[in-house]
Amino acid sequence: MEANKTEANIAYEELKRRIEELKERNKELENRLTKSQGNREYKSRLFSFIFGREENKRWTLSLYNAIHGTSHADVSDITINTIEDVLYMGMKNDLSILVSETVSIYKSLELYEQQSSYNPNMSVREFMYAGKLYDKFIHSARLNQYGRKLMPLPLPKLIVFYNGEDEKEDDIILRLSDAFKEEIRRNVMHKYDGDKDKPNEEEISAEVERIFKEADPDIEVKVRMININHGHNEELLASCKPLDEYAWFVEQVRENLAAVRDYKEGEAMGIEGAIDKAIDDMPDDFEIKELIMMNRAEVKDMCLTEYNEAETMELLREEALQEGREEGREEGREEGREESRLLDIRNLMESTGWAVEKVMDSLKIPHNQRGSLYMGLSKKA
Repeated sequence: MEANKTEANIAYEELKRRIEELKERNKELENRLTKSQGNREYKSRLFSFIFGREENKRWTLSLYNAIHGTSHADVSDITINTIEDVLYMGMKNDLSILVSETVSIYKSLELYEQQSSYNPNMSVREFMYAGKLYDKFIHSARLNQYGRKLMPLPLPKLIVFYNGEDEKEDDIILRLSDAFKEEIRRNVMHKYDGDKDKPNEEEISAEVERIFKEADPDIEVKVRMININHGHNEELLASCKPLDEYAWFVEQVRENLAAVRDYKEGEAMGIEGAIDKAIDDMPDDFEIKELIMMNRAEVKDMCLTEYNEAETMELLREEALQEGREEGREEGREEGREESRLLDIRNLMESTGWAVEKVMDSLKIPHNQRGSLYMGLSKKA
């Protein structure tokens, strides 16, 4: 028993050491990106580096056309208006464009985000970004939000391009109202705390829907999440060559990393080798190849930063789970499977700040097993 505890402590200390190493590595990469990107506060990610630059507006327009099934050719019809100093939970707004009324009968404000992991809270983030962008538009168009005349505003379109490793459908609509329902659900669960005749999951869901409908909240936001992984949305990818090439590059890095992960040089060398190989293997007819090759060092740093951020979050998740299990051992509790899960969920929520749904998604807890866990969380709230 003592030997097992010692082994666990050693593993835990090694995990903490790795997290600190990654944090230091991230600082190094951020400093390099600061120098290469002109000391701007906002540091591009690869997606916005490709689609968010004035010199690449033809690719931005191609992205717009692919989403809407159109074939516009005049790049002057779109204006890139990404807010580059907006930070939220360590993330930046990737790309936003203002589309002229000459494209359709109305102006539109389009927000595009790329996500390498599934995030059910994107509707909240896009809502916040959109508020900043509308404020910017109102001021630049010299509109009077306090006047007696109704302001004409561009129509919003909120898009997330997903290329994470978790399997997701081609298209998913994320709604802000789901977060409101989560608030109702938690309180409904609390209401039945200690009740021997607790309703089942189906009955709980029905009650949540009834209360939500009666409450009739005044704000709704919907975000379209498009899966750009291989085998998904092939028609859309075929209609935007730069997006298809970007998706290929990300997948190649992932495949290369899986192949070199066991190299003696270690994992840090593995990811750098994976990126280099993906760049070297990029076909000559790729439209984005010249941009990638001309900015190879910067592109590599961007990929390393994104990878390290993702790995750091995964290690923080693992650290939270180990802390929870160690806490359980120290207190001498003999926990069943459900209690162990509850402990994992609580620790992960505390260490990451994630909502309970995101934590359960991260732990891959089936939806049909979540009802009792919601109740267990309410008991300890």
